[in-house]
Amino acid sequence: MTRFAPSPTGHLHVGGARTALFNWAFARKRGGTFVLRIEDTDVARSSVQSTLGILEDMRWLGLDWDEGPSLPSARDADESLFDPETQKGEHGPYFQSERGHLYREALDRLLESGRAYKCFKTAEELDALRKKARAEGKAYQYDPTDALSMSRQEVARREAAGEPFVIRFRMPDRDIVVDDLILGQVRIKRNELEDFVIVKSSRAGGGPTFHFANVVDDAAMGITHVLRAQEHLMNTPKHVALFEALDIAPPRYAHMPLIFNSDGSKMSKRDKAKAARAAARQAGLKEVPGIDQPLFDEFMAKKNDDLLVAAAIAAKLELTLPEIDVFDFRRSGYLPWTLLNYLSLLGWSPGNDIERFGLDFLVEHFDLSRVGKANARFDRAKLLAFNTDAIAELDAATFQRMLSEHLRAFHPEYDQLRGEVERFALFAESYRPRSRTLEEPAINGRFFVIEDSALVYDAKAVRKVLLKYDGRGLALLGPLHDALAAHEPWEADSLEKAIADFAADRGVNLGDVAQPLRVAVSGGTVSPPINHTLVILGKGSTLARIKLAMDRAPAMGE
Repeated sequence: MTRFAPSPTGHLHVGGARTALFNWAFARKRGGTFVLRIEDTDVARSSVQSTLGILEDMRWLGLDWDEGPSLPSARDADESLFDPETQKGEHGPYFQSERGHLYREALDRLLESGRAYKCFKTAEELDALRKKARAEGKAYQYDPTDALSMSRQEVARREAAGEPFVIRFRMPDRDIVVDDLILGQVRIKRNELEDFVIVKSSRAGGGPTFHFANVVDDAAMGITHVLRAQEHLMNTPKHVALFEALDIAPPRYAHMPLIFNSDGSKMSKRDKAKAARAAARQAGLKEVPGIDQPLFDEFMAKKNDDLLVAAAIAAKLELTLPEIDVFDFRRSGYLPWTLLNYLSLLGWSPGNDIERFGLDFLVEHFDLSRVGKANARFDRAKLLAFNTDAIAELDAATFQRMLSEHLRAFHPEYDQLRGEVERFALFAESYRPRSRTLEEPAINGRFFVIEDSALVYDAKAVRKVLLKYDGRGLALLGPLHDALAAHEPWEADSLEKAIADFAADRGVNLGDVAQPLRVAVSGGTVSPPINHTLVILGKGSTLARIKLAMDRAPAMGE
């Protein structure tokens, strides 16, 4: 039995998605159970919105879970998300915020056995001790002597007086060995371990910490294998000690390599803030709409990495921030199975130089013996190449369906075009051969869905195609407008012939007509085949934009 236990404090990071994928594949390979558990004990940072986002990302990826929350409809999300009747499995509820009774029972056992105790040292006192150790050139380690020497009467008196306290776990007086399924035997010396907090300050409500809730839930749910990133390796001795103190056999642990950027830096949500900050400085940006000035100033001074500020800067500068979360890759138009295929190669290899495969292949061949120890590097160019090939393999109907779903989710400006079946089918088929992602048609085809008067002309294209050679291209637009106004039917084959006939009648090459027409209706030199472009655009907009170009182009000359 494996589990994926994200904290709902934001979107699902691709590193978390890789962890979920490996746990899912490990369970599926062995006919086991894959549990999705929401670790929402951090009440201040957890949110229903983030929980729903994680569930939606998991569903989009195709990683189904055997036990855990069900994804409710948008209408009743807040009410039904935590309803035990809507959750599936025998070990619920699957939200840590709903499992307080289990933590209280386990805590009572630890307090009664002397493996947990109350510590009244304040944050200020602990900070002073850290500074003192630093000044003496020593590594700070919490000293439990004062707390352990306190009598029960003194503890009761201070607690009754309302003094805040935390509850710490007493580590065993010996080394702890973790028999890791990937890294092998890992020994942590006793002098590297300290008594750690398992229940937060009574002043803050006294909730369980990650370490404590994690262990209690793994024990209660019968988790047999925990696959997680190497950044958790130093947490594992604490968890093993907690299991032993509760007299429960711990699960087997496997710590997977971390995912770094291609330059060797850690792949972090802060990458978005870094990119936005650098772009804002380069552009000399002093403020952005919708963001309070003090918040913006603190962001630019690196006092916060607020993603709302980063997003506002990106919108202002039309900047694409680096994809970090699964939602980012969804919005960028990647296919879910392409992302999973690539993520599976970050730390694991099927051997024989095989790189392209689906989930069925992964389940059949997944084994921890082929998970490496070295950190993996996320190569966005390689992922894009994977996605390009995957899109090229889609048939026309599948590409059209997936493009429609993507546009519905992220580009409502395409709603009207999506509703016109024949025009949208032509739009999809026109962009399918040249698309690397589902987002590229949305970006490159935006001229199709804006108001005619809002069309922006590329000055360089206008000068090169319409105004060069004494305005030869511009001079063709007037008679071409009249010819197209009289033309019927407005269909691809018919229009192709009409444009070719127009060029032949004037003794010019087809490109000498098609390219000025393309600039006139799209604003630039790149669009689908010109006859397809005109059909998608429609006769009314085609004629209106030719006139618009005739009006605006002369003023754009050098």
